[in-house]
Amino acid sequence: MKHFTEEEKMKILSDIIAIKSVNENEIEVANYIKDLFAAYGIESKMVPVTDTRVNLVADIGSGSPVIGVSGHMDVVSPGDESKWTSDPFTLTERDGKLYGRGTDDMKAGLVNLALVMIELKENNELKNGTVRLMATTGEEVGGAGSKKLHEEGYMDDVDYLWVAEPSPDTIIYSHKGSLNLRITSIGEAAHSSMPEQGYNAINPLMKYLLEADEKLNGDDRKNEVLGELVMSTTIFNAGNQVNSVPETAAAELNVRTIPEFDNDEVIDLFNKTADKFNKAGAHIDVEVTMSLPSVFASKHSKMVHLAQEIGKKHLGLEVSVKGSPGVTDASNLLRGKDDTFPFMMFGPGETKMAHKIDEYVYKDYYFAFFDIYKELILGLSK
Repeated sequence: MKHFTEEEKMKILSDIIAIKSVNENEIEVANYIKDLFAAYGIESKMVPVTDTRVNLVADIGSGSPVIGVSGHMDVVSPGDESKWTSDPFTLTERDGKLYGRGTDDMKAGLVNLALVMIELKENNELKNGTVRLMATTGEEVGGAGSKKLHEEGYMDDVDYLWVAEPSPDTIIYSHKGSLNLRITSIGEAAHSSMPEQGYNAINPLMKYLLEADEKLNGDDRKNEVLGELVMSTTIFNAGNQVNSVPETAAAELNVRTIPEFDNDEVIDLFNKTADKFNKAGAHIDVEVTMSLPSVFASKHSKMVHLAQEIGKKHLGLEVSVKGSPGVTDASNLLRGKDDTFPFMMFGPGETKMAHKIDEYVYKDYYFAFFDIYKELILGLSK
């Protein structure tokens, strides 16, 4: 019989936090989990995404239902480490909280999924069905890992999916899509005293962005769960010195999409707007750098209702069910599934702590979700 002690759970989380998987280096996290699984006779498979980035997939059990569980191995940069109260890559306990980059988003959830699978296998508790862990790479930037898993068919036979992102008091069953674009304007350099001898790349790009913003943020379509589409221009670069007319200007922006105004329609709008400007003499190019569709599932699935009951039991919280403006790997993993497919996001941590300085997860939540995940798997596999 195997029952992980609190000390073991803390040690394993500490080891994982110490791995600096900042938008890269997930392979070290994957190797750690792979070795941990191997110690208990669980086979796992590396799924390469690039030369340096991998997913990790592992199954226990056999047959139906196939319960898909997922977490990402990458974290965002800690930023200015001098602003942290303690080393961001050293798990540090203070006042019932476990601090460190990735404790909340989302290594606590990922570790719990792996440890629960080990106990279920070691103790022969899973009598029916299969549990498939899909640990992903690159979720924080681009979602390349989950895209690869979808393409290679790892979701084809899955009957349930939950992503262990932080959300202890709210089960997320639907979320917006996310679309990143880079808009480039090409002009002609000239001395600023003679601008007529060049073409300022900034001017048409500014007008383009303002028009796109008005069209998207001014659209009145609304989803009853997810609300309205939101566009944000977040990066703008142009010029190299103050007395030169810039020959290039580029902006990057993010659009949070809804089913009623989806990624394809947004991309088409950006391209048609560029065509209009280009016919008037501009040279504007549109590049889509990421496109993750919105997720719209049912809030009345067996999994969601069971998670609510078990969550209340172990957390002492009334667990609500809502949509989210954020995005998860489910955007890729659920491609091709309809809106009746059982999906949820539910995990230890707090959404507000993701990407923050002094990121933390409550120690009690970390331990509680181990029990929640185990009971949930056993309940779904009956």
